[in-house]
Amino acid sequence: MSNLKDKYAIVGVGETEYSRNSGRTTRALGMEAIRNAMRDAGLEPGEVDGMLSYHGNDSTDSLTIAGDLGIRLNFYMDCSGGGSSTEALIGLATGAIEAGMCETVVVFRAMNGYTEARIGGTGRQVPVYTGGALYQGIYGVNSAAQMFAAAFMRHMFEHGTTSEQIANVKAVHSRHASNNPKAFYKERVTVQDVLSSRWITRPLHLLDCCVETDNGTAIIVTSAERARDLRQKPAYIMAVAGRTSKRKANYHWSYAPITLHSGQYAGPRIFANAGVTPEDIDVTGAYDAFTFTPIFQLEAYGFCEPGGGGDYVTNGTIELGGKRPNNTSGGHLCEVYTHGMNMVIENVRQLRGLVDDYCPNWAAGEHTYDYSERGCRQVRDVELTANLGWASPAIGSALIMHN
Repeated sequence: MSNLKDKYAIVGVGETEYSRNSGRTTRALGMEAIRNAMRDAGLEPGEVDGMLSYHGNDSTDSLTIAGDLGIRLNFYMDCSGGGSSTEALIGLATGAIEAGMCETVVVFRAMNGYTEARIGGTGRQVPVYTGGALYQGIYGVNSAAQMFAAAFMRHMFEHGTTSEQIANVKAVHSRHASNNPKAFYKERVTVQDVLSSRWITRPLHLLDCCVETDNGTAIIVTSAERARDLRQKPAYIMAVAGRTSKRKANYHWSYAPITLHSGQYAGPRIFANAGVTPEDIDVTGAYDAFTFTPIFQLEAYGFCEPGGGGDYVTNGTIELGGKRPNNTSGGHLCEVYTHGMNMVIENVRQLRGLVDDYCPNWAAGEHTYDYSERGCRQVRDVELTANLGWASPAIGSALIMHN
């Protein structure tokens, strides 16, 4: 990837309303999100010729949506997988353009994650378990929380990580979301609020778990050369790590150490290719399906030492106004659940200086940097961002961008 540094950029981002009752098909949601991203970039249908999507339990295929939008594709692919898909697909988009298969690629995700294909199986569509899930299901390990709990508990045992520390991730992200007009949960919560919510799977309480929503999201990737002529300030792609795995990815708890994320392998590669270090990053977007997942990722990618994640998320570093804010939109815990798409969209807007918050003139790039409730969430002088994708403790992806 080092020879592709800064050759490609994200030039358009778009989304639908984040809701729990879209009343629409994933086809309609995908179309709206892509239209919004094209409008953001200043592109017409004839100027997009590639499409990638992630689907799991639901979604609509690329060919259908492209046809609805009047887009003729030179390249497309629909894949399934976990939450590390977003960053990996962005990397594949740059590869497809580099290979000459297309010129401009839309990456999209459309999901009715609350009303239809709900991960917990209580929506209108019942999840279908195949492969390894058939075998772990007989032991009562069906949900993501159940699959990851062993690694989380082991981290607490080995490093003394506390429930109060992981709950602080939710409290911080809720403060960020309170300054986000489109966040599903805008109410600020405290550490005690999290600890007082009911248990789901130890060590996770209800408020340690992400929000479930209906939504569509889209990201447009093209060459840096072409990006210069488009509507928005480009977010240049410095490096991508896609779907890096540990030695034992299925039944990850059976292969030690279970307290380390696959970012331990992806981190050295992506930072070397980008030519920067974790210390250079201004904003992180660490996948927060649960309050514990950012801790695993931030440790694995070298933002703190193994076992130091609990202190890292409680010492002010990840807060707006801190050294390296994390998930400034509220992330999956508070803004929306999109399998990582919203956190890349947020970091693109951070790099533009155009985060949509409650500042009166945010659309003109004028921010107060007052992070009190219903205030600003734009980080001052952002130059480099990192997105850290999570599928499980054993599988992850990452993306580093700059403006």
